[in-house]
Amino acid sequence: MRFDLVDLGLFRHVVEAGSITHGAARANLALAAASVRIRAMEETLGAALLIRGRQGVTATPAGRTLLAHARGLLDRIDRMQEDLAPFSGGTVGQIRVLSNTNALTEFLPEVLSAFLAHQAGVSVDIEERTSDEIVGLVADGAADLGIVAGTVDTGTLETYPFRQDRFVVVVSDRHAFAGRDGVAFAEVLDHDLVGLDRTSALTRFLADKAARTGRPPMRLRVQLRSFDAVCRLVECGVGLGIVPETTARRVARSMAIAIVPLRDPWAARDLTICVRSLDALPGFAQDFVAHLRA
Repeated sequence: MRFDLVDLGLFRHVVEAGSITHGAARANLALAAASVRIRAMEETLGAALLIRGRQGVTATPAGRTLLAHARGLLDRIDRMQEDLAPFSGGTVGQIRVLSNTNALTEFLPEVLSAFLAHQAGVSVDIEERTSDEIVGLVADGAADLGIVAGTVDTGTLETYPFRQDRFVVVVSDRHAFAGRDGVAFAEVLDHDLVGLDRTSALTRFLADKAARTGRPPMRLRVQLRSFDAVCRLVECGVGLGIVPETTARRVARSMAIAIVPLRDPWAARDLTICVRSLDALPGFAQDFVAHLRA
């Protein structure tokens, strides 16, 4: 069997995206061309590589085996290009980063700009994911590093501290909580909430904390995809929100909301860098991790 580098790169993108359409876009191929390549790979192998369904595609056992080898080969080629780049004056390499919403919105823009200003030969491919997704993708080799909430289980990944934040309650400036110097999470549960969708790591974390209080489940009236959108509906009086303090202070400059500290000890929020192996990363990626930690 003969699979070329385009085939291997395409297959990796398709599996990681969970979609032939999105994988083709990442590989800069037309959908029809990508589908033909995938079919040709399966015919050459004599076995199915993907399970196709309405919700997308997943790898078969044969596909998972191919994916592991494809990642290894492509990583080694990236390392070869990194080593040869100084001789040709070309780009040193690319860093694949996955980040949760909080880190991507509030911390990474300044950190990235400072790093890239002094690394002309490095590019960064960054994608927003939930913390749970990031841990799995980094462990599988789909990214060089991830930035996740400290509340998630990172398993065997190496971890390093990145930033600290806090959960706070945001309310309309007309709400009874406005002006208070603090509130317990148990009190918040007496009110309607606006939050991220139920599949997000933060919502699952808060639901677990609510269950531990022995009170009824959270009354999540609206589910959204971003903290800014949560704060906007809070401003309109739809309910209360729980967001990172950095987000709350930023949006409070343009929205009529009040910020109330959460008194619960778990409100302190750590953001963590996770990698499979720092020593195994290319030198420029190790430099980026060091920059993040600094």
